[in-house]
Amino acid sequence: MKISIIVPVFNEMENIKIFFDELDQVLENFNHNYEIIFINDGSTDNSWQVLQERAKHNNKIKLIGFYKNFGQTAAILAGVDHAQGDVIIPMDADLQNDPADIPKLLNKIAYGYDVVSGWRKNRQDKLLTRKIPSLIANWLISKITKVQLHDYGCTLKAYKKEVIKDIKLYGEMHRFIPAYTAWHGAKITEIEVNHRPRKYGQTKYTISRTFKVILDLIVVKFLSKYLDKPIHFFGKIGFWLLFFGFLSGCYTIYLKLFQAKPFISTPMPLLTIVFIIIGIQFILMGLLAEILIRIYYEANNKKTYLIKDKINF
Repeated sequence: MKISIIVPVFNEMENIKIFFDELDQVLENFNHNYEIIFINDGSTDNSWQVLQERAKHNNKIKLIGFYKNFGQTAAILAGVDHAQGDVIIPMDADLQNDPADIPKLLNKIAYGYDVVSGWRKNRQDKLLTRKIPSLIANWLISKITKVQLHDYGCTLKAYKKEVIKDIKLYGEMHRFIPAYTAWHGAKITEIEVNHRPRKYGQTKYTISRTFKVILDLIVVKFLSKYLDKPIHFFGKIGFWLLFFGFLSGCYTIYLKLFQAKPFISTPMPLLTIVFIIIGIQFILMGLLAEILIRIYYEANNKKTYLIKDKINF
């Protein structure tokens, strides 16, 4: 069995050197054939130079360099597209994921699971800006996708290649991979993994990501349930709008007949209708745009990233 370890890198120069040493200790007595794919996601420090220096002396280290920062989802997708392993393990390069957990993930895969998700039970992050938003996001994702996991945001996971090789990722949707695989019948489990505080560099995660996750979750729910029957989605909204329009019309007639008020005596009904219609139009335009962008990429076999360099492939 061959293992592909995928590591997105964005301005992690100080951490990469330590990461290499820790990973070497784990892989020194490794019983599997392996490759390590680093994706330089447009780093502006010397991360790419450090990676190149290590790749010169180890042909199991493979490098992909992006022209600019395309984001973690695009980096993971690039790694999956180029991985040759039977099992794919993405992890962060910021030293918060522990390479020593890799054998534990593989042990669970050996028990017949298709996906093993890491759970940062004792998470070493700030409470207000990281932990609480993460708890809310994980609860929402589990509730809406019906796939119960404690920690969707943990990058450290193990996947059998066959369950994710055809998955298309956009936006910030790498965290939803377990849900995608579960919808296609994958067997999923979760194990506790070590999580460590960041020592060097700046975190790339801000509270704004929580709102992005919620927006992506709306798209995921739509695509999972209504992609092949969108009329059920749009029609449901249309019927509710007609229902509220009917109630509003009845109330307006009541005011006219029994209160002797002219139709234009208050702007509130008109304002309410305008706000509702505009709000729904924006949501629907967003969903339609998501469908169109998928047609654009997949019909033309386009990727959401652009590679500048490839080494040791």
